[in-house]
Amino acid sequence: MTGSPVTGLGSSRLGPAERAAALDRMAGEEFDVVVVGAGIVGAGAALDAATRGLSVAVVEARDFASGTSSRSSKLIHGGLRYLEQYNFDLVREALTERGLLLQRIAPHLVRPVPFLLPTTHRVWERGYFGAGVALYDALAFQMGSKRGVPHHKHLSRRGALKLAPALRRSSFTGAIQLWDAQVDDARYVMMALRTAAAYGAQIASRTQCTGFLREGERVTGLRVRDLENGTTAEVRAKQVVNATGVWTDDIQELVGGRGQIHVKASKGVHLVVPKDRIHSATGLLLRTEKSVLFVIPWGRHWIIGTTDTAWDLDKVHPAASRADIDYVLEHVNTVLNTPLTHEDVEGVYAGLRPLLTGESEETSKLSREHVVAHPVPGLVLVAGGKYTTYRVMAKDAIDAVAHGLDGKVAESCTDRVALVGGEGFQAMWNSRHRLAARSKVHVARIEHLLRRYGTLVDDLLGLIAERPDLAKPLGGAEDYLRAEIVYAASHEGARHLNDVLARRTRISIETWDRGVGAAQEAADLIAPVLGWSKKQRDREIEYYRKRIEAERASQAQEDDQEADARRRGAPDIVPTSAP
Repeated sequence: MTGSPVTGLGSSRLGPAERAAALDRMAGEEFDVVVVGAGIVGAGAALDAATRGLSVAVVEARDFASGTSSRSSKLIHGGLRYLEQYNFDLVREALTERGLLLQRIAPHLVRPVPFLLPTTHRVWERGYFGAGVALYDALAFQMGSKRGVPHHKHLSRRGALKLAPALRRSSFTGAIQLWDAQVDDARYVMMALRTAAAYGAQIASRTQCTGFLREGERVTGLRVRDLENGTTAEVRAKQVVNATGVWTDDIQELVGGRGQIHVKASKGVHLVVPKDRIHSATGLLLRTEKSVLFVIPWGRHWIIGTTDTAWDLDKVHPAASRADIDYVLEHVNTVLNTPLTHEDVEGVYAGLRPLLTGESEETSKLSREHVVAHPVPGLVLVAGGKYTTYRVMAKDAIDAVAHGLDGKVAESCTDRVALVGGEGFQAMWNSRHRLAARSKVHVARIEHLLRRYGTLVDDLLGLIAERPDLAKPLGGAEDYLRAEIVYAASHEGARHLNDVLARRTRISIETWDRGVGAAQEAADLIAPVLGWSKKQRDREIEYYRKRIEAERASQAQEDDQEADARRRGAPDIVPTSAP
């Protein structure tokens, strides 16, 4: 199987052979544009460029979405709190994008999610928040966008308690129900990259940019190192896009010092708790003294977050401290009948927001808007922004690339291009019972696969037809099928066990042992696909266990410095070949 192409141009598969072929082509061709960084903005830029007919290469030093883009609140939202800052344009833009993602670009990956916003004052607060939410809904109608979510409504305390019995009656007087949308952030990035690949983009993870090629002042490409085997190469390009998020300043230093964009990292910590710990049919949106705390439905779990604190330590592995966890628990417990404790926490993850630096020292007040700069000929920098508006950031970056290229470049069309798995999704969803009967896979499993792969579910069912044992759930993480583990390595660019357990699936935050119990079986499934020896398979399992140990130790520390020191105790797995 080659993966389902969205055009006649090529396959969307990102397996070991495709990575090797991409690296070969990078070493031998000149591209119109090379993108550094394969988070959501880099993936979006690659897709935007490829669908304009440009030749594209993408390099990522670690795994796809391994930074900020796998550690967000997993929401596609307008940013209700930005209304208080009178940033109507940012909210309108984000809500327009939300409508596009829900209904046209990724109906298989993005779906509506309800929230309750409890109010504590009967008159002024309900009027204040009600006006804000009404404006939120009204902005979603502007610019010709489709909403894709229900309209908000006001609820009495009794009505709110019917939806969310977990709320402590004395903590609120009423509520407003509103809707936004959610997504598996890392999966979305990978699907965007696969779509770019189908349009011809050459993509390689674990490939680090170590410097820039120059002809005088002009940037003409990159020096890269394949971190899997240590080999180096030069990748020539007419334009380079730096889409590295919190690493923006680091990449700028490679081109000769600090540039036009300066980024400050803000740490956001989220907790994952089982669904039965909070009795509610809806998510919650709680105001804190600094920003907003979300309680977000997530399958058989809740995601609760986030914090917003400055971070200047290790950017590769930001660590959550006990103080971070205490902060989230303390604030969510102000409204719950039955308080949550540390024992209720299944998973914890910390991510870094790339905020554009401004006058304020408080990270919660730094800009979430994005900036595109062209500091030297041949180099485009893009930073800031938020996940929801990635497509606009990508368009603006490639507009700057087009300006630097000779000849006319087509306008962006990504507002009309569905991601792989999205075209025909609704029809396939409607046929899910028939699909289950034909494949002999339970309809609940088919629904799970459709929400993760869309119409690419045929790939998974093809694997299962060839190997019926892959229809079984993965031991220690029964929400996922064994076929999904194989597919992550064969089609989705996973190079290591951690890639599969932390990003292609969410086993590392959705199980009490954080995936340790599933590691052996998962590694056994991945090994034949990636050609691992027994020694390498054992290394992968040992590394994963050490990573989990280091994370658990960091989360018991009282402050960032100690948490960071403990988290650094786990080494990275690359290179593949043991020294």
